[in-house]
Amino acid sequence: MSSTLVFPKKALAAALGTLILAGCAIHPRPLTMEQRQATLAADSQAMFASQEPVTGPITLDEAMARALKYNLDHRVKMMEEALAQRQLDLSSFDLLPQLTASAGYTTRDNVLASSSQDITTGQQSLVPSTSSEQNARRADLGLSWNVLDFGVSYYGARQQADRVLAAQQRRRKVVQLLMQQTREAYWQAAGAQKLQAQIEPLLAQAQQALGDSQAIEQQGLKDPLQALGYQRELLSLVLQLETIRDELAQAKPKLASIMNLEPGRAFELAPPADMTSPQLAIAPETMEQMALLNRPELIEASYNERIGLNETHKAMAKLLPGIELSVGAHYDSNDFLVNNTWRDAGLQVSWNLLNLLNAKHIKAAAKAQYDLAREQRLALNMAVLTQVHVAYIDYTSRRQQFEWTQQLSGVEQRILEHTRNATAATAQGKLAEIRAATSALMAELRLYQSYAACQGAYGQMLATLGLDPLPATVSGHDLPTLEKAIEATDRRWSEGGAP
Repeated sequence: MSSTLVFPKKALAAALGTLILAGCAIHPRPLTMEQRQATLAADSQAMFASQEPVTGPITLDEAMARALKYNLDHRVKMMEEALAQRQLDLSSFDLLPQLTASAGYTTRDNVLASSSQDITTGQQSLVPSTSSEQNARRADLGLSWNVLDFGVSYYGARQQADRVLAAQQRRRKVVQLLMQQTREAYWQAAGAQKLQAQIEPLLAQAQQALGDSQAIEQQGLKDPLQALGYQRELLSLVLQLETIRDELAQAKPKLASIMNLEPGRAFELAPPADMTSPQLAIAPETMEQMALLNRPELIEASYNERIGLNETHKAMAKLLPGIELSVGAHYDSNDFLVNNTWRDAGLQVSWNLLNLLNAKHIKAAAKAQYDLAREQRLALNMAVLTQVHVAYIDYTSRRQQFEWTQQLSGVEQRILEHTRNATAATAQGKLAEIRAATSALMAELRLYQSYAACQGAYGQMLATLGLDPLPATVSGHDLPTLEKAIEATDRRWSEGGAP
């Protein structure tokens, strides 16, 4: 008997020692270069997977549809919304009773026996006896429901439901700002696409004229000061053209990033033939009310206020006594039992009386959270009203600037045309032509920049009013369907339809 008892103790001690040593032997394990390369390859594939290929020139509506469908920031917000919904599903299960099933097997190396002692004489009154077998199997199935936990879980589930709705509003905000960024980036890229085709021949002409002037200076065929002055103007023009080219080269990669296209991928844009100033047929006097009704931040603040109110209810529920109802079915293989199977039911009331002493502080903290959410919503109302007026001023100002820039570009183009017709094929004539062409190019660049800023201000105005680029429901989420929905929504805004 003793040998069989010592062995399990030694084995148990050895097992525990092994686990402790294994726990102490854990060390930091940095990622290897192979692991990082494998992760990089997988991430690169996941970033651009399942995207519809670019098959032709991209219109503005298609660029917005691609940004809406593939932009990674938008996808993150969609994942956050999905996570909030999953957490709501989990919190709904907290409202259900607890159903617990257990089964087990026990054994011991000797008999569980006991004897009795006379409390008066201190003598043993009964011989040692047992009512348990050395080996036993047990099974239990119990259903319990705590009314207090149900009440707390109920308000917690309502809070989580409001968090789902708040996550939807945060996604709306991301979409609205994303569309505004797409508008501005698209027209900057459209201007770059057109002007890059013009800047290279002009830059080559200026560099050739500079080389000719340097050759004339070296041969002494012209007054040195005149030649150097001529070269100085040409170098200044070359520097301006180089700056413009570098600025234009950054426009398409920015748009590609918004649409989530692979970096360095070549694509063409198909902007409208004419640049018309965007119109927003919404009366200025109705914009304040529209923004207060539609802005995602204000709707989210209202949900946060409801979350704070439910926090107050939850804090009050925790002060009540807990009532737990339970029923169960049990089985025990012990042959000494008269009834090996039985059922039971119970009612238990518990109350944390110390919570009553702290009730004032608990209610005050919950009310403070609710009051904070309410004040934040009121402060946000004021901020939104200010944003509406600032955005409208910026929108009208950008439209006016675009119209003046459009006239200036037309004047520069006509100057270039007259200069080309009037100048002779001399060095000074070439300089005048290059100077006029550079001025016309810069004016056209400012025209596209002004139009992009005007489109950006128009998009900012839409976002300030809380207007969504898509209707509440769309028939599909493929690119053609999204393009048509975006185009129809934008046309409704320009024609003064209901948002």
